[in-house]
Amino acid sequence: MRPYKEEYMAEKMKLEIVTPYKKVVDTEVEEVTATGKIGEFGILPGHAPFLTSLKIGELVYKNNGVSEHMSLNWGYFEVQDDKIIVLVETAEIAAEIDVERAKAALGRAEEALKKLTQEDKQHKIYEAALERAIIRMQVAGKAVRK
Repeated sequence: MRPYKEEYMAEKMKLEIVTPYKKVVDTEVEEVTATGKIGEFGILPGHAPFLTSLKIGELVYKNNGVSEHMSLNWGYFEVQDDKIIVLVETAEIAAEIDVERAKAALGRAEEALKKLTQEDKQHKIYEAALERAIIRMQVAGKAVRK
């Protein structure tokens, strides 16, 4: 006989990832890992209510034992009652990332940063562009290519 608590724990959670333009993901998942402002965190079914901001980074969710990798660009992550809602500026599934475009963006950001000082207002913008390009290329490398 299993303990009482285990019998009622959910085995999956609902995951919704939404950008200002569309709902990118709407599925049931077994676990989620994401990059918050203060570091990486993981969520499993039965997690306590939780709200955090996200930075540019990777989100990984597992569905039926298969991991899906995504590149996210700033947003918020909320867990409540085995439902996760992720509101982000952009979200790209690894297999859909245009690697050549990401490499071009990386090159543009690197060139711009060489010409700017830390005090320049444009410096932070190009730093973020560089970080986005690096994350997109890393995540694209994890795609399950068909």
